[in-house]
Order: sequence, then structure tokens, then C-alpha cells
Amino acid sequence: MDLGLDGQGVLVTGASGGIGSATARAFAVEGARVAVHYHRNRAAAERLAADIGGVTLGADLRDEAQVDALVPAAVGALGRLDVAVANAGVWPREQVDVADLPLERWRATVEANLTATFLTCRAYLRHTRAGGAGSLVLVSSTAAVFGEAGHADYAASKAGISGGLLLSLKNEAARYGEVRVNAVAPGWTVSPMTAGNLDEAAVERVTATMPLRKVATPDEVAAAVVWLASPVASHVTGQVMVVAGGMEGRLLHPGP
Repeated sequence: MDLGLDGQGVLVTGASGGIGSATARAFAVEGARVAVHYHRNRAAAERLAADIGGVTLGADLRDEAQVDALVPAAVGALGRLDVAVANAGVWPREQVDVADLPLERWRATVEANLTATFLTCRAYLRHTRAGGAGSLVLVSSTAAVFGEAGHADYAASKAGISGGLLLSLKNEAARYGEVRVNAVAPGWTVSPMTAGNLDEAAVERVTATMPLRKVATPDEVAAAVVWLASPVASHVTGQVMVVAGGMEGRLLHPGP
């Protein structure tokens, strides 16, 4: 199926990571020109951009001025910007109950996930407000749906993305023309972020709530992002696509 992305300009934030890099590659396969955003991992971003014929753009998405400059830079580098994917984010590895959660970690997680996504969305919508068309895809998490004990900071930040932010943006964006906003909520996915946390025992545990008992690949998440962003999904907005093997909030595969 032709997704209608040939020649379009796409910005993917956090594109040097697992889901981000798979998403950038998937857009490139569809003929889009991709701006590969990075914060710290410039070398990986440059390798990816070279592979897919894209461009690299660096920015700290927690910094308002840097984010405000990122979208115009993408437009300048690509010649146009039709799609933005707000993928960048963090998942603190250490499990800490709310009773023991330091305020510093809470603030850092919310800033890196929710605030960075807000700033990315704001910059992109300022661009589409003049153009009258566009597609914005946010990356949330199943933690926003089911919570995640030991990672309440992460779950709350992601719930803010696919809850209040998404549902408000889809109404505001439509005032500018055919501007759509959707989200993807991956479950456990093989990526550098989860490396070391998905041994055989962990996979057995985290897939016990999934009818499809496997951890997602970055390519599977990327396929959902690209479809939502594409003109093929032209009448879809304000939706959260969960990519988690049918995950439920109950145990489907009890142990022995």
C-alpha cells in the first residue's frame, strides 16, 4: 500500500534510540525525507541520517529556545515539514515507590517526557498554523493506561501525553486546517532503553498479560507511527494506538 508519504518532510525526535531510529527508517522507506533529531548521541544520529539520506539536528528538548529553533531548522534542512513525531523521552531504570520517590527524579522525568513533548508540539503547531495541514504523532506508553509500580513518574508523564495533552491538541490543531494529532502507546519493546531489563524471566513476567506473548520490536511500533502520520489515516485524529500484543490489566497466562 502506498501511504502517500513520498517527498514529505518528517521530523523524528529522539531518533538515535531504538523506536526513534526504526521510525526514521520506516519513513525513509516510504520516500519521506527525515530530520533525525538527537540530544547526546550525535554519532548514532549521523550514521542513521547517512543510511537513509536524512539530516541531523541536535537540541535539548527541555530547553524552550532550542526546541523553538528545531522546527524552523527542520523546515530549512528539508524544504518542508509535513509530519512531526514527538518520540524522545526517558524511562528511569531504578524502581522506586512513590513513598520514596525523590522530587528531583519526579521533576526530571516529567520535564524530559511531558514538558519536552509539549514544547515539541507547540513548535510544530506554530508551523502548521501557517500551512494549514500536517500530522503530529506523540509516543506515549502502556504505563499511561495501566500504570507502572515503581515508575509512577514515568507513568504520570506518559499519561499526560496521551490524555490531556493529546485530547486538547486534536481540537486546537483542527482549527488550523487538516492538522491531525494522534499517539502510539507501546508496551515493552526491545530497545536500548530496556536493554538489561528483558531477560527470559522478565519476558515471561511482562508478557503474562498479553494474548500475543512476545515483546514488541521497534519496527512494529514504527509501523503504527508511520501509518497514523500518513495521508492514509486522513480521518483519524485524537486516537491512541496501543502496540502491546493485546495487553490487558489482568493476568492471562498464570504461572505453574
